[in-house]
Amino acid sequence: MGQAEYLVVLAACVLVTLPLEIAGARVYRQPRRLARAVLPVALVFLVWDALAIAAGVWDYAPEHVTGIRAPFALPLEEILFFVVIPICGVLTYEIVQLTLVVVRRLARKEARR
Repeated sequence: MGQAEYLVVLAACVLVTLPLEIAGARVYRQPRRLARAVLPVALVFLVWDALAIAAGVWDYAPEHVTGIRAPFALPLEEILFFVVIPICGVLTYEIVQLTLVVVRRLARKEARR
C-alpha cells in the first residue's frame, strides 16, 4: 500500500462504522457535541506528538505516510487519526447505548406478559 496505507486504514475505520450512524447512533447529526467530545482530547495528544517529534523521541516512517505535514511537523495522517478513531469510538458507544435501551424495553415488555 505504501504511502497511502495510513489513510486507507483510517478510511476503512470510517466505512466500517458508518452503518452505525445509519442504524441510529446520531453522532454525525450532532456536530457540536461530537466536537466537544473529540477535539479537547485530540489537541492534548497532538501537542504530545508535536513535542515528541521536536525532541526526536519519535517520527513517522516516510514509506507509510504521504509526507504532508502540518505545523510542528505533524503528519496529516496523525492529525486525522486523533479525529477519526475517537469518532469511530463514539459511534460504537452510542450504538451500544441504543442497543441496550432496545434490549431493556424488550425485556420489560416480555416480563409483563
